[in-house]
Amino acid sequence: MTRVTRTRPAGSARSLHRAYDTALLDLDGVVYAGGEAIAHAVDALGTARADGMHLAYVTNNALRTPDAVAAHLTELGVPAAAGDVITSAQAVARLIAEQVPAGSRVLVIGGEGLRVALRERGLVPVESAEDDPAAVVQGYGGPDLAWGRFAEASYAIARGVPWFASNTDLTIPSGRGIAPGNGAAVEVVRIATGAEPQVAGKPLTPMHRETILRTGAERPLVVGDRLDTDIEGAHNGGVDSLLVLTGVTDAAGLLAAEPRYRPTYVAADLRGLLTGQPEVAPAGDGFVCGGWTAAARDGVLALEADGGAGEGDPLDGLRALCAAAWTHAGEGACALDSGKALSRLGL
Repeated sequence: MTRVTRTRPAGSARSLHRAYDTALLDLDGVVYAGGEAIAHAVDALGTARADGMHLAYVTNNALRTPDAVAAHLTELGVPAAAGDVITSAQAVARLIAEQVPAGSRVLVIGGEGLRVALRERGLVPVESAEDDPAAVVQGYGGPDLAWGRFAEASYAIARGVPWFASNTDLTIPSGRGIAPGNGAAVEVVRIATGAEPQVAGKPLTPMHRETILRTGAERPLVVGDRLDTDIEGAHNGGVDSLLVLTGVTDAAGLLAAEPRYRPTYVAADLRGLLTGQPEVAPAGDGFVCGGWTAAARDGVLALEADGGAGEGDPLDGLRALCAAAWTHAGEGACALDSGKALSRLGL
């Protein structure tokens, strides 16, 4: 599969929801945060759906079942069915089922989402290392997951039982801020056992495979807020991506991104699905987008507005800065000072 190293965000004359047949949407930090819908998400998704785009919700959070996620989305005003939801629990359950006999017992360290996904694959969830499991699977179990569950996993893994993890996201957004995610819990077991799990979730290929199998997408667009899961996952799958700035990634982090973390498009929020993306073009020693010109000069990312007024769309300025930063960095991460330019954009 051919991959292109991006030196600047792509442009699209067509609105993205018409250029792609399926949006593969992350949930936390994209559609909702702390259980509440993010501003503009409900209306934007409603318009995209009404115009014929298939919406699929792809989450590394293995705690809730697809039925529960779909019910939550519907309650927020985004009608969804269980079949529209793809979770890392489903991806890891398929991965396990390919390696152990049908009907095998699997020790679950996590929530109901994992148990439902395992049963869907003909596997039997169990709760103890003494239940003779053929595998151990670990997924996010919520903030109240008992510490003893990590010990139970460690006992089984120490006996040579293969270990699987739904995902290794170190953090998860919450209504109060950023909280430890499943990756933090996986580290606890890794330290205790010295073992390495097989991981299914974004950005790895088992999750992308699960998503394509379940959606049948032909021209998918990955939509996410995290460079190291959503955008890298799109890169690994060889598909285009849209980064929205409503979750974990901020503008400074985007400018510093290495090639595998660089999105095709960037938008403030999900309204970006409904518009085209302006072209970013070379101009002198820099790049121009909308009313902004950006260049790398003397260790600094410089930004200028047409006529000096600074009235252009701040996202166009950010796109121009991405082009300058990524071209300067090449295959590495950009270390140029971007503080003054981003302050001018209010980002």
